[in-house]
Amino acid sequence: GVRGWGGSTMKLTVVGSGYVGLVTGVCFAEVGHDIVCVDTDANKIAMLRDNIPPIYEPGLDELLKRNTAHERLHFTTQLAEGLAGTSAVFIAVGTPEGEDGSSDLRYVKAVATEIGKLVTEPVLVVVKSTVPVGTCDMVEETIQAELAKRFPGGKPQVRVASNPEFLKEGTAIDDFMKPDRIVTGVTDPGSAAIFQEMYAPFIQDDPSRLQVMERRSSEMTKYAANAMLATRISFMNELSRLCEVVGANVDDVRRGIGSDPRIGKKFLYSGPGYGGSCFPKDVEALLSTARQNECELTVLKAVSHANKLQKMHAARKIHSYFGGNLEGRKIAIWGLAFKPGTDDVREAPALTIMGALVNWGAQVVAHDPVAQKTFARAWEQAGLKPSQVKFVEDSYDALEGADALVLVTEWPEYKRPSWARIRGLLRKPVVFDLRNQYGFKALVDAGFHYECIGRPDSRTAALAVKKTVTNAGC
Repeated sequence: GVRGWGGSTMKLTVVGSGYVGLVTGVCFAEVGHDIVCVDTDANKIAMLRDNIPPIYEPGLDELLKRNTAHERLHFTTQLAEGLAGTSAVFIAVGTPEGEDGSSDLRYVKAVATEIGKLVTEPVLVVVKSTVPVGTCDMVEETIQAELAKRFPGGKPQVRVASNPEFLKEGTAIDDFMKPDRIVTGVTDPGSAAIFQEMYAPFIQDDPSRLQVMERRSSEMTKYAANAMLATRISFMNELSRLCEVVGANVDDVRRGIGSDPRIGKKFLYSGPGYGGSCFPKDVEALLSTARQNECELTVLKAVSHANKLQKMHAARKIHSYFGGNLEGRKIAIWGLAFKPGTDDVREAPALTIMGALVNWGAQVVAHDPVAQKTFARAWEQAGLKPSQVKFVEDSYDALEGADALVLVTEWPEYKRPSWARIRGLLRKPVVFDLRNQYGFKALVDAGFHYECIGRPDSRTAALAVKKTVTNAGC
């Protein structure tokens, strides 16, 4: 256990060894709990037994090795192994987005059915996956239906609770080990007590960070948090478009409003739109829940729409600079992951932007420190040809003979490049900075045409000379 924590080791089971399940398992093991990770994918389990994580997350491989070596972390394809003597079973399987935006709960239901068929002693079942409001009710009904078949008389007490994850890709280990809050939804004090015991090592300095509420409120909290953050990003992206045409600087605006304590500084950065596995999926799932309950969420509808517009706005900047003709143009892309610190490319702006560029006739050469393989798979799944994009192992190799450099993901290694070297490699000295990482003056002084998001750049400087603000259109 952890120094100062008076509790004893608990056996905990995590079903699903994807992003959420694996991080949950290794972090619980790190504080001394005995963890069994269960997954139906035999290849994934074999990799994990060999200390090979199937996902990229900083620090994960080290925790995996250490806790496997100390025999606190075990991997199996058999749920029955995980159920024997466990205090809690976490359901952490995928909930992919359906065609209508709703969450596909087939994997959650399958695990609930299996638990009902196999469980023989009292246990707390914890829904960790991001699920629509009311899913815990469904899980409970599914388990109870299976138990009723096996135990017509007295059956083991199986309680169901909600415990959504709030992990940011790239900092997930830190987020789990030092949580700003732990949200739980329970139906009884006994379930709350189990959560207090299992999370005690993480919240010794401030036990109030464990928040206990009703299950449906807990399920809603997860969606509400991501929808709020997505709203802030989309709002700032819309403002950046207006800043471009009226000659304001979105960075100054961000500082000005972010210093208001009612607003705060976080998630006010403009860019090419949000991506990843959470914001797009959770916004659509919340809209789907609203539709099913005949409750219109007009603000959230606009958030989703604004995000799609922002990705295309970024692509059109490049299209517009070249006079609407990209045939034969070579465009260098830096950054493919939806954000730094991860190889996740789900809904990544790079997919939309590069898809548009190749449809307009451009040749694309791309670099990313870790996400090239995942991007290549996503590119093909989107129906795009592998021949339409070339990947290079060195970021500068992408620039040779290119007509422009486009920064899409702000990896640290792109933050202080050699502009003299870049100028020598590019066919045309053109930079599109979609993350506002570089300075207008520095690049113009170095002889570049420079465009960014919502701040002064070569284009807005030229527009200021040519026309007045009143003629500008968004």
